[in-house]
Amino acid sequence: MAISALLDKPVIYIISDSIGETAELVARAAASQFEGGLVDVRRVPYVNDPEEIPDIVEEAAAFNSVIAYTLVLPQLREALVREAARLGVPAVDIITPMLDALEKATGRPPRLEPGLVRKMDEEYFRRVEAIEFAVKYDDGKDPRGILRADLVVLGVSRTSKTPLCMYLAHKRIKAANVPLVPEVAPPEEIFSLPPHKVVGLTIKPSQLNEIRRERLKTLGLTSNADYASMERILRELEYAQEIMRRVGCPVIDVTNKAVEETASKVLELYYRGERYVR
Repeated sequence: MAISALLDKPVIYIISDSIGETAELVARAAASQFEGGLVDVRRVPYVNDPEEIPDIVEEAAAFNSVIAYTLVLPQLREALVREAARLGVPAVDIITPMLDALEKATGRPPRLEPGLVRKMDEEYFRRVEAIEFAVKYDDGKDPRGILRADLVVLGVSRTSKTPLCMYLAHKRIKAANVPLVPEVAPPEEIFSLPPHKVVGLTIKPSQLNEIRRERLKTLGLTSNADYASMERILRELEYAQEIMRRVGCPVIDVTNKAVEETASKVLELYYRGERYVR
């Protein structure tokens, strides 16, 4: 290709008050319809001061350029439109027409906060990461997760440790759970954690007996197995209470509580502890 052709290659300036991904995607999609998309895309992100606009537009005016912009703040848009008109640079507003249409459809004004899509994406990925964490470190599978967790849940079998951890994961909290069984020593790591990062779950023996009997039935096993015997349950609960006492963590009675109710209490304890530590 001739050097003159390279010099004449159109330049698309992407100007955004966030990172500019949205405008760049639209610009590249449009450019792909022209000679294989032979354009030079230059992104100018995080523009948040109207005084930055003249220098950016003046630079664009030195080339065969088009400006594509996603600026949600009116003062930034007005400055850009004014400077682009003054210097004769075509400028395309990527987001305002959609904002106007949605405002009419919803009857509500836009928030006009830059970077909200990225914030939403970050929240989504943190939630996914927390869910994967809860699955990986469920039921004490790997003690290494204890020190990496935001919160560790202790309790005997069938006290809803796993559902609680999954619920917390949807709140972007990485929760691991450790089953407490008299025959198995708990991981030493739980004794080194700050108390606000650990929560214990307990339950009334009669309800645990009922839950375990039903569990055995669903597995096709006899309901009078030792796992569901009252003697066994009392011994497990006493053992778990001793471990929780050694850890020094708060203990929540989950008897007749929905997982949402338990989670609400856990979150209250967790965030209160975080504030205290800070």
